[in-house]
Amino acid sequence: MLKPKIKAQTLLSTLWIFILFNMILRDLHEFPTEGYIEELIALKLSEKVMLFYGFMVEIPILMVLFSRLLNDTANKWANIIAASITLLGILSTLPAGDMDDVFFASMSSAVLLAIILVAWKLPALDRSSI
Repeated sequence: MLKPKIKAQTLLSTLWIFILFNMILRDLHEFPTEGYIEELIALKLSEKVMLFYGFMVEIPILMVLFSRLLNDTANKWANIIAASITLLGILSTLPAGDMDDVFFASMSSAVLLAIILVAWKLPALDRSSI
C-alpha cells in the first residue's frame, strides 16, 4: 500500500472531496438519460424525506471541514461514523440502480472504506499526558 506523504487530516479531507465529486457527478451523469428529468419532476417527496436527504448529503460536506479541524480522537470517530452512515446511504440505492449506479457506488464504497482505514489509524488520545 502507498504511504501518503501528507498528513492524515489532509488525506481524509481530500477523500471526502472525492466522495462529494462522485456524488455530484453521478447525479449529473444521469441527466442525459431518457426520461430522467421527467422522472425527477414526477417525484412527490415529503418535506421530511427532503430533510433526511439534505442531512445525508451534508455529512460529506461537513467532513471536508471537520477532517482538518478536529483533534485526532474526535477526527477518528467522526470519520468512522460519517463514512459508515454515508456508505449505508450509498449501498441503499443499489437495489434500484443500473450499471453506472453500481460503478459510482463501487468507487464511493472503496473510498469510504479507505476513509475508515485511515481514520482508524489515527493515534488515540494519550490519557497519561492529560
